[in-house]
Amino acid sequence: MYYDKFLPFYLTYASPVLYSGERMQEREFALMKSYFPDTALKVQEKVEEECELLDYEGSRLYDEYPDRLMMRGLCRQIREQVAEELEMQEIADRFLDDLIEVLLYQEISRRRCRRRRCRGF
Repeated sequence: MYYDKFLPFYLTYASPVLYSGERMQEREFALMKSYFPDTALKVQEKVEEECELLDYEGSRLYDEYPDRLMMRGLCRQIREQVAEELEMQEIADRFLDDLIEVLLYQEISRRRCRRRRCRGF
């Protein structure tokens, strides 16, 4: 294969400046997460654990249009895990379901954006 245009070797490596924006976003998200109430923080940790298990190439999380039934099932699975830890606290069932759903969709959206940026290069 012959290239018409010569590229110096230092131009073939990715620029570290490219990823500084993502690092800044991650730091800001970690800061905001530190302000979460205890209950929301426990739910967020479970959501991140479940998303980590589903974070692989070809995962259903990265489908163009994720299946709503699969998402509801994932929320139900997280709720069962969280309910064991939060037995002693008085939390309305519907509120906890909504909290889990919102945190899950936000985490999936964050992961999809990060994956899309990585594939764009």
